[in-house]
Amino acid sequence: MPAAKFVSDATTAARDARRMSTLLEISQALSGSLNLKASMQRVLGILRREHGVVRGMITLLRDGELLVEAAEGFEDRAHGVRYKVGEGITGKVVESGKPIVVPRVSREPALLNRAARRAESSRQELSFICVPIVLQRQAVGALGLDLRFKAERDYDSSVKFFGIVSGMMAQALNVQRQLEEERRRLLDENTHLKQELRERYDFSNIIGTSGPTRQMYEQVAQVAQTNTTVLIRGESGTGKELIAHAIHYNSLRAKKPFVKVSCAALPDTLIESELFGYEKGAFTGATARKKGRFEMAEGGTLFLDEIGDINLNTQVKLLRVIQEREFERLGGTDTVRVNVRVIAATNKNMEKAIAESTFREDLYYRLNVFTIFVPPLRDRKPDLLLLADHFLEKFSREHGKVIKRISTPAIDMLMAYHWPGNVREMENALERAVLVCDGAVVHGHHLPPSLQTADSSGTVTHVSLKDAVAAFERDLIQDALKTTRGNRAKAARLLDTTERILNYKVRGHTIDVRRFKSPEVGRRMVSEAPSETGGE
Repeated sequence: MPAAKFVSDATTAARDARRMSTLLEISQALSGSLNLKASMQRVLGILRREHGVVRGMITLLRDGELLVEAAEGFEDRAHGVRYKVGEGITGKVVESGKPIVVPRVSREPALLNRAARRAESSRQELSFICVPIVLQRQAVGALGLDLRFKAERDYDSSVKFFGIVSGMMAQALNVQRQLEEERRRLLDENTHLKQELRERYDFSNIIGTSGPTRQMYEQVAQVAQTNTTVLIRGESGTGKELIAHAIHYNSLRAKKPFVKVSCAALPDTLIESELFGYEKGAFTGATARKKGRFEMAEGGTLFLDEIGDINLNTQVKLLRVIQEREFERLGGTDTVRVNVRVIAATNKNMEKAIAESTFREDLYYRLNVFTIFVPPLRDRKPDLLLLADHFLEKFSREHGKVIKRISTPAIDMLMAYHWPGNVREMENALERAVLVCDGAVVHGHHLPPSLQTADSSGTVTHVSLKDAVAAFERDLIQDALKTTRGNRAKAARLLDTTERILNYKVRGHTIDVRRFKSPEVGRRMVSEAPSETGGE
């Protein structure tokens, strides 16, 4: 092998090895930080150090103009330079998506040289290589490099190498854009969800106009804007959590976390670590420090649901954190201070629990600063129809059904029931009714069997076929009369029968037509009365 050939091969191998090493270093620079601008600056520094680059510039397309993202070897003013697409060598590269090589800068009048002074550029002969940064087959920027002029330089090989570098930057740019898009999406989703929560738990969404409900409204409004500890008492299923949410999302802490802890759902061995967290090595399996719910709720609200089920050992520590706003994690000695508003809820008889020594009296008094009693559904019967309509609309929408209303007999059954499970039971009953309903109206037979027993609704347990058919017929007639506001002629047409037969059925079922009449129809009752007997 000739000596010249051996030297050439050795030089090529050394160059290729250096380029591979450079590509590895560039890959690490681009993947080692989420700050793309700083990463690109490091890439130019690597090229300048390893490959004789005198000056380098990376421009990216933003709002129709090429802006300098990173520059190496230029004055500070280079960062403010702008290019239009198609303007100068850089602009033409982005416009065409193809690289341009200028072997001798001094002989190229198209080179704008905005970022460097002409006198500085003329001190030594330079070569200029500009390659596009291509993303999804579209040039989104350019990598421009000034290198010392060498007559023997292999420009094709250099363009390929710098093209690989620009491709790596394009991928890094793509990752950054995806991260930015995901971040924007998450921020928008977070904002939307927070707004949805505020709307969902606004005072106006606490349904009811009865006296006990209005009193509850007033109490929530009074305490919401304060930092006072609140104890919500009421039977299971009355909506205590809804009240806690309403207090938080109408308070000054609305933009901070709302953290819920179901004390009854956590075993005694876990409740303390869940509330206060633990240090690494506090117990077997504690491989790292874990924040407790108090720390998660920093600046916001901690809702302790079913506080009456918490064990006595945890009650001692809970008393301290409510009183002093500080605690130690399980297995730790450092004191953690928190700024958290506490809202507790229970369905237990707290006075009885204190008498039986299952709940600490001093903790009860710390919680019982402002008590809100949530009335059971049986004490707010005027709210029943409003709640029924709300759940009917909600579940019709969720299950894709068009159900317009509840029949009068079904309403009578809802009103007669004593609702031991309160609003939660009613919500479940209405969801079931929507699911089994095959028409536009919920009838009595669509409601759960528990509402149709003798104990709950006053109906007979063992019903004959004749009585069952009669009851169904009565429901249909009442529903038709309700639809027509007591107009029996229209009701007869709806039921595909005659007014004479309908009148006979109305008397037979002892249906009071007056309850369905509008005020205008009511004033004409006297003139209509003979029609009930006429034609018999």
